Formats: sequence, C-alpha cells, structure tokens
Amino acid sequence: MIELWNWRIERRVAATEIRPALADALRVPVLPLGAIDPADIPQGAMLVDVWHRPGDFPTSVDCYAVPADLPEVVAVAAFARRLRRSCLLPDDTLDAGRHLLVTADGTIRPVHLDVRETDDGEILSNQRLCTVLSPRCRGWSPCHQSRWSPDSVLPALAAA
Repeated sequence: MIELWNWRIERRVAATEIRPALADALRVPVLPLGAIDPADIPQGAMLVDVWHRPGDFPTSVDCYAVPADLPEVVAVAAFARRLRRSCLLPDDTLDAGRHLLVTADGTIRPVHLDVRETDDGEILSNQRLCTVLSPRCRGWSPCHQSRWSPDSVLPALAAA
C-alpha cells in the first residue's frame, strides 16, 4: 500500500523552503512532484507537492513515496521543529474539522477547526483545542473513538 501524507502549515511558506526542511528533518531526498522523469527518481526519494489557499493554515503539503518505517506523527513533528511553524495533519476520526496540531516545538494535540469549502479549496479557521470541557467533545463523540482522545498531548520529546 502506498501511503500519502497531507499536511497544512500555518502562514504561507514557499515550496523552496519546505523541500529542504523536509529533506533535513527526514534525512531523505525530497523532489518536487512532476518535475522529474519517474525513471530518474532516486531510490528512497520522497515527492512533494505544495500549494496555497486561504485560511489559517494556508500552505498545503502532499508527500508521496513516504518512508515506510517512519510514523507520520514523528515525521511531521520533526518537520515542524525544523520549519519552526505549526502544522496540521488529519486525525483518525474522519471528522473533517478535527486535526492534530503539531506545534513548532513538536508537541502534538488534537484540535478542531471550522471547515468551509470554496472555489479556492478548503478553508480552515477558528482553531480550538479538543477538550472534554467542550460540549462537542464530551460523551459519545468521534473524539473519544480516536487514538488522540480529548485533552491528549504528546510532548515534543516523546514525539521525536
């Protein structure tokens, strides 16, 4: 099975800044998607597509041919630390508004965002923590079915 990682980054970040940060954080060659003949892709290289849209996390990053032995949360934590920006990745609930926030120090916690579809793509806004203090996250909710239950925090050192 080929795995794909989809991340969002706070503020606009150029692809020319993202690719070297990924390569350094993950210790793999990182190439732009579509910029090279598939026959010329080096063994172990990751392909990355970057684009921008509106919202609180406007930079989108898609990673293809990701390292099989590296958990995604560990990869994004290393990347967020290297880039010094918070990142979002989808969580395991299939709730479009629930994500994992990976802060610039590599700490991971579940959050909710408002999601609005537009002609320019999906816009995320109004970030708030996933916590049992929120009526949306109490009781029988998708939040409690997740590996990342409300109020869970994976500190930076554990995420490394």
